[in-house]
This record gives sequence, structure tokens and C-alpha cells, in this order.
Amino acid sequence: MPWLQLSAHVAPEQAELLEDLLVDEGATATALHDAHDDPVFEPERGTTPLWQDTILTGLYDDLEGIDAMLERLQAAWAEHYPEEPCPAISYELLADRDWEREWMEDFKPLQMGQRLWIVPSWHAPPEQDAVNLILDPGLAFGTGTHPTTALCLEWLDGLAVQGELAQARVLDVGCGSGILAIAALKLGAGHADATDIDPQALQASREMPSVTP
Repeated sequence: MPWLQLSAHVAPEQAELLEDLLVDEGATATALHDAHDDPVFEPERGTTPLWQDTILTGLYDDLEGIDAMLERLQAAWAEHYPEEPCPAISYELLADRDWEREWMEDFKPLQMGQRLWIVPSWHAPPEQDAVNLILDPGLAFGTGTHPTTALCLEWLDGLAVQGELAQARVLDVGCGSGILAIAALKLGAGHADATDIDPQALQASREMPSVTP
């Protein structure tokens, strides 16, 4: 089933109102995106900063009556900002796709350092003799694609190559998927503890294919 997506460039002070109007029209989901690549620095407590040029999108499963919807949105906007025109709203049809399958196709084996490979469970290890950590990503953070995780994995691999990881005791705080603790064990650490405040993270860590019960 295709989806109808509405998009508009909005200023930060306009975003909340237009988002509410899209939801009132039955949007199943809304999202805010950076129209450029501008950083948002540490916000003040209790604030939700937005980019100066933000793209607001709304997703609809009803493809009928788009012209009437746009008219209602413009009329509702005029009630709040009678002196300011409504941001231009464009729309397009999005073909329905198997998003889970598309994401899996984009997740390829990753080499971390000299010996360690992070291998999705649906791929064969590129190097059978390498240290292969078989990963089945779940709801928890930690696939090796994020820079912080990748740097830690490369650091662990470097310690192992230098012989400094052998029999070490590792504590992985905020373990997410457990990828760092498991990688440390596979690289030769003698013991690893992994902890997280998120129950889903602990479940994901226990269910990692590389874990031997």
C-alpha cells in the first residue's frame, strides 16, 4: 500500500503548530529533519531546539482528498497567523516497501582493527580465520556502525594484538546489545560483565548469536 507524505520547510517557531495541524488531519506519523547540516548545540534545560530551516513531514495512509486537506491546513494556519502565509506544503506518494529487509541489505560485515569482524547473522564471515562476532541486531543500541562503538571495538582489537587484553577483566556499562563485552571475550579477555538500565538491552545481550549460554 502506498503512503502519502506531506512536507514543508518551517521556522523553529512554526514547527509545533504545523505539526499539530498535520496530526489533526490524521497523520499516522510526523518527523522533523534538518534541511541543511546545521549543528544543534547543548540546549537549555526544558527546551527542544530546532534547526533554523526544518523540514516537517507527515505520513498518511489515506490518499484521497489531498486538495481539500491542503485547503483546511491553510485555513487553520490563517486562524493562528492571519498576517503570515502558511508554509508551502508539497506532497508525494511513497511506495510501500519491506523496510526491515532493506535495512538488512544495507548492513554489511564490518572490519574493526586487524582481526575483529562484526558480521550480521545473515552474512557469511568474510574471513573464516578472523575473530568473527556474529550479530543479530535487536532493539538495543550497538551494531558497530556508530562511531563511538566502532572506536571502542578498534581499541579492543588493538589491545588484543598487543597482548594487553589477555585475561583482562572488562566492565561494559550501558552495554546495549552487549557488543563490546562480547567482543572483548572473543578477543581474549578473561572475564566481562555487562550491565544496562534498559531491560531490552539485557535481553538483546543474552540473545546475541555469539553468546554461548
